[in-house]
Amino acid sequence: MDENTPDLRDTNQEALETVLDSLDALVYVADMQTHELLFLNAYGRAQCGEINNRKCWQALQHNQKGPCSFCNNHRLVERNGQPAPVEVWEFRNTRNQRWYQCRDQAIHWPDGRLVRLEIATDITDIKDLQAQLTAARLRAEQLAHEDELTGLANRRALFTLGQRVLEQARRMQHPVALISLDADRFKQINDQYGHAGGDAVLKALAQTLSKQTRPADVCARLGGEEFAILLPDTGLQAARDLAERLRQAINSLCIAHDGFIVRLSCSFGVTVTELGAASMDQLLNSADIATYRAKHNGRDRIEVEPVNQISPQE
Repeated sequence: MDENTPDLRDTNQEALETVLDSLDALVYVADMQTHELLFLNAYGRAQCGEINNRKCWQALQHNQKGPCSFCNNHRLVERNGQPAPVEVWEFRNTRNQRWYQCRDQAIHWPDGRLVRLEIATDITDIKDLQAQLTAARLRAEQLAHEDELTGLANRRALFTLGQRVLEQARRMQHPVALISLDADRFKQINDQYGHAGGDAVLKALAQTLSKQTRPADVCARLGGEEFAILLPDTGLQAARDLAERLRQAINSLCIAHDGFIVRLSCSFGVTVTELGAASMDQLLNSADIATYRAKHNGRDRIEVEPVNQISPQE
């Protein structure tokens, strides 16, 4: 061959590198056996510097002492020594903490050897968006079962959890009690202190309920100033005693708001299903009747209403 005739191998490699340099992704080529970095495109050089006789793991990873534990070179070659199909995977780089979609394949380099070619596209923005969407979905699911103002369970959650509690109570032949409570003269609080003052009162009330009850109990805000507490494995007297402790604790609250001290009382209704035979609707209806009677009889008091023991429909 004439010394002035260009080597076709060099021409092919120059053309390939020109194409790879134009990609808006990190592209590198490394020897499959030695991990010697043979090529790093312009995008990669801007991120990691020049090759400078480095191994791929020295240039592309952070504080790496040897070949990466996640190196997939062995999966890029078939048993017969021929290149395997492209392997696509996602990875968070240890050098810059950004996410990449990696497309890895064994190819024959212009000098004839089998090398690893990786095209790594930055997908950090996509990953961040996915994380935001996941967080939003989880928050939406949480809000579907949680009262946003107080952090207590909402009505939907109370019925869902209550159904499970009642099913277990029927199997174990245990009682289940329900306490309902309603803040007295709450409209006057809102009128005098504004809705911000009313919200402060509801939050303080919710905190009192949470502090006075067991982890197994379900405290819920049903809406407005109405609350309920579901008490697994609890008889009437124990529920009545808890309602009295709650009544006294609520009366002792001094809720500071906008330079004022707000005081509060609640009316309580208590009911119980001795063998878990009632439904949640039946429990709530009975507790509501008792709460209404407590309101009618002077407020800041506890009334008890027997629950209809008709077995709920399955």
